[in-house]
Amino acid sequence: MNLPMMIGLPACTCSKPLMLLRGARPPRVSHACSVLPGQISGFFDMEDYGRRFGVHNAQTGAYDFSAPRQGAIVGLLPAGCLFGSLIAGKIADTLGRRMAISVSALFCCVGNIIEISASSSWAQFAVGRLVTGFGIGALSVAVPMYQSESAPAILRGVLIACYQLFITLGIWTAEMINYGTHEMTSSASWRIPNGLSFLWSLILGVGILFLPESPRFAYRKGREEEARLSIARLAGLSVDSASVKQEIADIKAKLDEERAGAEAQWWEIFTGPRMFYRTILGIILQAGQQLTGANFFFYYGTTIFRATGLSNSYVTQIILGSVNVGCTFGGLYVVKKCGRRNALMAGAAWMMVCFLVYSFVGHFKLDPVNPANTPAAGNVLIVFSCLFIVAFATTWGPLVWVVTAELYPAKYRAPAMAIATASNWLWNFLMSFFTRFITDAIGYLYGLVFAGCCLVLVLIVFFFLIESKDRGLEEIDTMYLLKVNPITSHKWRDQTVPETAVSVRESEHAEKDA
Repeated sequence: MNLPMMIGLPACTCSKPLMLLRGARPPRVSHACSVLPGQISGFFDMEDYGRRFGVHNAQTGAYDFSAPRQGAIVGLLPAGCLFGSLIAGKIADTLGRRMAISVSALFCCVGNIIEISASSSWAQFAVGRLVTGFGIGALSVAVPMYQSESAPAILRGVLIACYQLFITLGIWTAEMINYGTHEMTSSASWRIPNGLSFLWSLILGVGILFLPESPRFAYRKGREEEARLSIARLAGLSVDSASVKQEIADIKAKLDEERAGAEAQWWEIFTGPRMFYRTILGIILQAGQQLTGANFFFYYGTTIFRATGLSNSYVTQIILGSVNVGCTFGGLYVVKKCGRRNALMAGAAWMMVCFLVYSFVGHFKLDPVNPANTPAAGNVLIVFSCLFIVAFATTWGPLVWVVTAELYPAKYRAPAMAIATASNWLWNFLMSFFTRFITDAIGYLYGLVFAGCCLVLVLIVFFFLIESKDRGLEEIDTMYLLKVNPITSHKWRDQTVPETAVSVRESEHAEKDA
């Protein structure tokens, strides 16, 4: 799940209901995206939106969206996000973390204006989503980067996890607003939700200008006093306090170490000391957040809840979204009290079990034509859908953003985070595009694919991810340079971090030069 869901998520590309079970009959009116989370999911069911941008179906009297048209409207947002995330690192290194957030929010505002002003041209609305997506993708890199570089180590995990919390709040808010406006017969039904998206972007773009610059970025640009003031202000301490002095000393030591080598090039996120290891790990973890299959439950939500007689897709989304929001608050506690490794492994294992039960019950016990005929199976699916959301919202939802923001040294953080986040958007797009074809072929057994992915993610975290809870960013960098064993990394202690890190990096540079 990603930041932009409050503005609109990628959806399916079909003109029939997404994720219909094999053999199930489509309803009379197309609800192609009604089972998808976020704002755009509700638009396709709105009367005025269909009248303006859809195609009239003489047989049903409804307005339908062809696969190419709906695919363009929906798919251009994640496409824009992908490109926005790739270029965000360069923007953040050039303008600074704070201005990068403000400029990215401006793109969201411009995209919203293009969407709202569309009258009858679906292509204009789709282009607006492309521009909005560019801003969203850039924000998905710049915001966690700013948080990780600005927050004290003891609070860093919770603050970055709040990023995911507000994502889920955004989804829930969008679903509530859609529910409140979907029965309107005028353009207000979809223009009001879009207008509120503009408001959130404007608040972010202007509000960030009142916050200090990332102290690590300021220090790297030679603005030491600004960096010192930023650390003190963000931590609520005096500029002369021991904690502020220690953090400045750690930043200085790491910067001196980096400057001992040649100027960094973008490809060094693969060739720099221990950077290939960390870059690939970040890419896999971000892709893994999508491959846990979280959106799969939202996709199938309408069908599952129909088994208990609840057929209103807007209500279905609100129920699942409410569980998601509530459990993400629990995720803040997990981030604060539990280690990164244990939480991620337990969460992935929990989700794997949920998918195994979900897939087999859905495939063998649920009536594929009329789910209401098998209420017991439907109840099991609802329970395990909610249990899955609990696991995701407390672990892989917030923690992936935390871990990715902690993985890289300042020298490579911007481009490395950009390419890792791009992998999240890429898999987001691929899943939204191919899911319908896969479920048409294998139905609920599609969940076994995600169960297998969750098992692989448990192993990846166990063998490759170093425990980073309550550690400074410079200390985490040193642990990777020293090739600390991930399995025992929670016990690692070193009182000579700066000196050790310098010697390791210099020796690796010497080997590279030789």
